[in-house]
Amino acid sequence: MNLENALNKASEILFNNNIKTSLLDSEILMSKAINKDRRFIISNLRKNIDKNSLYYFDQLVSERASGKPISYIIGIKEFWKFKFKIIDDVLIPRPDTEILVEEALKITKYKKKLKILDIGVGSGCILLSLLKERKDYRGTGIDFSKKCIDLSRLNALSLNIESRVKFLKRDIDNFNYGKYDLIVSNPPYINQAKLKYLEKDVKNFEPRSALNGGLDGLSEIRKVINKSSELIKFNGKLILEIGFDQKLKVKQILTNKGFYINKTIKDYANNDRCIICTKIKS
Repeated sequence: MNLENALNKASEILFNNNIKTSLLDSEILMSKAINKDRRFIISNLRKNIDKNSLYYFDQLVSERASGKPISYIIGIKEFWKFKFKIIDDVLIPRPDTEILVEEALKITKYKKKLKILDIGVGSGCILLSLLKERKDYRGTGIDFSKKCIDLSRLNALSLNIESRVKFLKRDIDNFNYGKYDLIVSNPPYINQAKLKYLEKDVKNFEPRSALNGGLDGLSEIRKVINKSSELIKFNGKLILEIGFDQKLKVKQILTNKGFYINKTIKDYANNDRCIICTKIKS
């Protein structure tokens, strides 16, 4: 069987299983199966695929047809300007979260030697992207998940910035180390009752602990704000990702904890996505 026929067959299987990006996903999976980039595949559609590679490809397609996110299957997710390793049970970085990185770089453009804390570091994508862009910054990432901490360390090594960052397996309530110029966080913020309505690739495969924001969607956000209030320097910045309908409530929590709201940033779908604020009161 040649590449074109294998791709067409796979694309049909994925399409019939409600995978919207069936052709693109088929090409990405083929790239992994034969260890060639997509440009090679598109330029060599008449080339035959060997039996072992075809068998491996069929296995990958079956995984994707089950709804498993492609980033978990290929073990890679592009975020900002970089490629991050991704494993099961670690939240897959979203394009909308790149807005947090973009805004952090804007507000720190003329700042030198900042200390950054990432609460709920996950794969490390936010913190490591910032450190990669700012060569004199240092960072700390915390997460209660050992898998997240191990993966973040691996990604730091891959990006050659392991000397400027440390990762600690800590629950947010039990972390009391240091004072920080900038704190960033993408906490769980989905209302517990709404989790069942998520798309099946999210609901069935991504870690519930990285999604579940409690009964009102704000339980983890409150923890992040409370801890940030303790650990941030005076005039330090907090950048917090939020749900599309949480702006007013989160602003009130922040104000009560001594933060001044600088602005709210919308995502690519024009929904409120992150809040930037400054610590002005103890």
